[in-house]
Amino acid sequence: MNDQEKISAKLTRLRDASPAGFAIALHVRFTSPKYLFQSYEKDWLDTYSREGLVLHDPVVRWGFANDGTIRWSELDDPAGVMQRSRSFGMNYGAVIALVRDGSRSMGGFSRSDREMTDAEIEAIRRDLTDLHDLTARVETLAPSVHNALKTMSIFLTHG
Repeated sequence: MNDQEKISAKLTRLRDASPAGFAIALHVRFTSPKYLFQSYEKDWLDTYSREGLVLHDPVVRWGFANDGTIRWSELDDPAGVMQRSRSFGMNYGAVIALVRDGSRSMGGFSRSDREMTDAEIEAIRRDLTDLHDLTARVETLAPSVHNALKTMSIFLTHG
């Protein structure tokens, strides 16, 4: 399996582990990621963008300031971004942030039905770490990977 196939397989696993969606920012430099993968509902992505919620998002804030994992229920959310996300089915989730080789990656992963277990969060952390490492050496993803991501309703933005 080549790196492109491994990336696609990891994203599939993360999609399955986060049935209410995810947002993954890989290799963030200043405030822009090299890759941004999102599988949240389009209505939420549109609302989030239109209202500039990234400026108040505790998931993003925690991801920039930490290295590790935390459940959404443990985040401080004075602007009510997490409350807003619940109306889009994102009731529970986890943030995972890591810094390796001087590069930061982070992600928010969600479920609608229950808190994630410690084992589930650890599996997601391993997959995010693998994605971080795999994409460190990939400049652009092949068109076949783009098509596979679209099929999985995963939106990709190159940084």
